[in-house]
Amino acid sequence: MKICVVLGTRPEMIKMSPVIRELRSRSIEHYVIHTGQHYSYEMDRVFFKDLELDDAKYNLNVGSGTHAKQTGSILVGIESALVGDRPDAVLVQGDTNTVLAGAIAAAKLGIDVGHVEAGLRSFDRHMPEEINRVMVDHISDILYPPTQRSKANLLAEGIPENRIVVTGNTIVDAVRQNLDISDRRSNVLSTFGLKAGGYILATSHRQENVEDGSRLKGLLRGLEIASEESGLPVLMPIHPRTRKNIERFAISLPDRIMLVEPVGYLDFLQLESKARLLITDSGGLQEEGCILNVPCVTMRDSTERPETVEVGANMLSGTHPDAIAEAARTMLSRTADWTPCLGGGDASKRIVDDLVQRYA
Repeated sequence: MKICVVLGTRPEMIKMSPVIRELRSRSIEHYVIHTGQHYSYEMDRVFFKDLELDDAKYNLNVGSGTHAKQTGSILVGIESALVGDRPDAVLVQGDTNTVLAGAIAAAKLGIDVGHVEAGLRSFDRHMPEEINRVMVDHISDILYPPTQRSKANLLAEGIPENRIVVTGNTIVDAVRQNLDISDRRSNVLSTFGLKAGGYILATSHRQENVEDGSRLKGLLRGLEIASEESGLPVLMPIHPRTRKNIERFAISLPDRIMLVEPVGYLDFLQLESKARLLITDSGGLQEEGCILNVPCVTMRDSTERPETVEVGANMLSGTHPDAIAEAARTMLSRTADWTPCLGGGDASKRIVDDLVQRYA
């Protein structure tokens, strides 16, 4: 059998890296299409090397743009690659424009689509990612939800049970595998003069947060209050979209927030694992904090990862400064002894086992 893995963003590379390694370890024919949704392939080659992955076979280099332009460009590029190198199944992961375009391209060509991390729902259609999730789930042939809750979401939408295989989340596999690499290669704490457990790590990049001036000001003020009350400095690797809007809205940054350029994944994994608290609007960080036993505050009004909230690893705050500060106080007071809720670290094996059963 032949499997195609479609990737476009670094979070997708991270979450699919254990699946790719599993395919490679079993000598299963496979190849990667890299769309370049966030960065050019040349910028991401180092990322592939850091994760100890083989180079992508196809590089589309679509870059940024409106949702329609970006999705359309990816769709055209993936279709061309699939026509010339037809696999048995195309695997996509998550909720990006790359995922949507990859699924549509494969489905239109009559190639099976496997959706890794299927069934996540925030039930907030204002989020572009929610639209992508729903559409991809309903055109996929095989759905790999990470949890029973995700499976229940799919069943409630009328998706047949025989298409659904609960696997756990590949992020558990990825964190465990990649943390070993990170421990060997990264000295990022000394670079920034930080001590383990002695800082807050913050990120923000969501369109609904950083392109709204009042929400962006609110979340930065919330970070400042959390830092003042806890005595912990805030390290914030700055997303290009966030930096652009800080300048656009002429926001003065609090002294207690240390803005730094984005760091590589292995360095970022070290920063996550050694932080006292995560404050973010990222979906992946909610999961990674839960796995690494680092408490998390999510500056959003909803989450497609409710399991992390239910076990006590995560708390929603919205973007009002006082609410962020209150959530930070609560999470800093908790003991990181929650029950694992995202699987046992064998999701990639379960996915490949299922592919072998279907196609080998």
